[in-house]
Amino acid sequence: MPGKLGIYIHIPFCRSKCDYCDFYSLAGREGRMDDYLKALLVHIRETAALARGYQVDTVYFGGGTPSYFGEKRLRAILSEIGRRFDLSREAEITVECNPDSVDKKMLSRLRRAGVGRISLGVQSCRDEDLADLHRPHDFAQARAAVQAAREAKIRNVSLDFIYGLPHQDMERWKANVEAAIALEPEHLSCYGLKVEEGTPLFRRVERGEAMPDDDQQADMYLWMVDRLAQAGYKQYEISNFARPGFQSRHNLKYWMGRPYIGLGPGAHSDFGGRRYSFVRDLDAYIDGILHGGNIVDESELIPQRERGGEYLMLRLRTTRGIEEWEYRREYFMNFDPIEQKLEEYEHHGWAARQDRRWYFTPTGFLVSNQLIGELLEIQEKAALDTLLPRLRRTAPGDLHHQEDGPGGKN
Repeated sequence: MPGKLGIYIHIPFCRSKCDYCDFYSLAGREGRMDDYLKALLVHIRETAALARGYQVDTVYFGGGTPSYFGEKRLRAILSEIGRRFDLSREAEITVECNPDSVDKKMLSRLRRAGVGRISLGVQSCRDEDLADLHRPHDFAQARAAVQAAREAKIRNVSLDFIYGLPHQDMERWKANVEAAIALEPEHLSCYGLKVEEGTPLFRRVERGEAMPDDDQQADMYLWMVDRLAQAGYKQYEISNFARPGFQSRHNLKYWMGRPYIGLGPGAHSDFGGRRYSFVRDLDAYIDGILHGGNIVDESELIPQRERGGEYLMLRLRTTRGIEEWEYRREYFMNFDPIEQKLEEYEHHGWAARQDRRWYFTPTGFLVSNQLIGELLEIQEKAALDTLLPRLRRTAPGDLHHQEDGPGGKN
């Protein structure tokens, strides 16, 4: 049975750059779209040879704004993937879109090319917020985009919203959640705003612009989790909620530690035991692919012990969580000290267990960075405690061996 593989295609083009965005995305570079398409098609052909024996069951176009790249170019990429890879007939194929760059005709063509899922970057139902963030659309366009998707027979629609926006209070956030539910998507991604250094929003905050504090964001988050559950959206990851059967299969690959290949500037991969990424430079990426040159930014082999750390760090982002024998079987490490800490978290209401699986509660998700950091320290200590006795038994000149002498006991 072939291994399963995800493919991520990074489309770095945007109509405009939003104030909070620190992803590798570019406005005003439309003149390089055709050259970028050529480079991607070459890179797909080169990469496919490395993935023989794998079946591609998810394809994700992220950005940037893939819909701004144009449906003809997206269809050309999908066609090349279908020719070069073993693409499953049931593959989940997702395209990120902004509401201003889609219509029924475009989405119908994408659906016929195999796209079954779109992710719309709505972010807020308030036009004032959207203008403040320099989003290129209003909420009426978001509603129209959802309607266009339905008319195009796209049956899996995901919406992105952000909480913790400038000047946002609980009542405004509640209105956003209710507006999202009213659009009846199959999936919702709701992210707490993180002000990234170097962005225009970071400079605005430095100048004193009012932002919700951590406690206010926490209240927004906990209310949202309860409200979405009431509306039939089950939380399956810190920021992701879905109706039954509509979890993002591609994003689950990241959180479950499954292999995926990324293509494009700034794209990351985890494949063949190695994690690597490409340069965050559109021109260098195009020139490197088409004319020869190094496009790899970072590359490293991941040892098994580090994979054990990733298991904790990534799986505990999900409501599936972690399980003792899964951990022992895959990573050959002692789970007991980790479970002792999880029992402590359970006492505080941060963690829970069901059917031998441990997972964080919504309250635990709020402090998950701290909790996971503590678990990683415990894991590292447990690994060293296991390793040191082995080293003592095998190290030449060990004092215990010397004391026993040539005829002594080991």
